[in-house]
Amino acid sequence: MSENSKPTSESRSAMMQLIFPSDTNYHGTMFGGKVMEYMDKIAAIASMRHARGPVVTASTDSLDFVAPIRVGDMIDVEAFVTWTHRSSMEVYVKAETENVYTGDRKTAVTAFFSFVALDEDGKPKPVASIIPETEEEWALHRSAPARYELRMQRKRDRIDNK
Repeated sequence: MSENSKPTSESRSAMMQLIFPSDTNYHGTMFGGKVMEYMDKIAAIASMRHARGPVVTASTDSLDFVAPIRVGDMIDVEAFVTWTHRSSMEVYVKAETENVYTGDRKTAVTAFFSFVALDEDGKPKPVASIIPETEEEWALHRSAPARYELRMQRKRDRIDNK
């Protein structure tokens, strides 16, 4: 491992929450915005652990709700940095539900977040590259440059359409 590289495990972060009625909508499922809040928080923590400094959210993409989260479920929200580019970091976030009585788990939401590391003046600062350690991390790392290019194209399209 070079001085400018860090293993994915150094950024891996997780949080668990029990879902209460106040966290849900009239269908008895968790508010999407509340899930997004938890995902953004854990993604920020993973980014800060990688950058060892302040970060800001730059984008969120591929936010996919694949299963409902219900009252009484526990959610386990996990994040890790998958790839870096100069001062930016791509973070994969997955929220899984668990029935605490049966132990049954399923993926509920997945997303990719992008963060930018900041120096003491609030300007972008370089970050270390990533060294994947698991098959999942390698797969996400290999596919990250294509997602980065799509993000940059979306950004260029928004600027061109102003």
